[in-house]
Amino acid sequence: MAMGRLNLRIDDQLKEDANELFNEMGIDMSTAIKLFLTQSVREGRVPFVIGEPLESLKARHEILNEEGETYSSVKELMDNINED
Repeated sequence: MAMGRLNLRIDDQLKEDANELFNEMGIDMSTAIKLFLTQSVREGRVPFVIGEPLESLKARHEILNEEGETYSSVKELMDNINED
């Protein structure tokens, strides 16, 4: 099988963090990328859900279920903010 070459540019910190993660898993960056590409082709899609950060999902849940704090005045809100 002929082998192709893939070159990409990524942020140095992302590269360092990813290398550290993959080393802990016992694989190198090249193997991790091959795994991602292989699984993407098998599934015919990106093999994970791309969505909102968990913090945003929790905030949305609080809003929709009216679980967040409410205030009767701007002063009460500001007093609460300044307590933190």
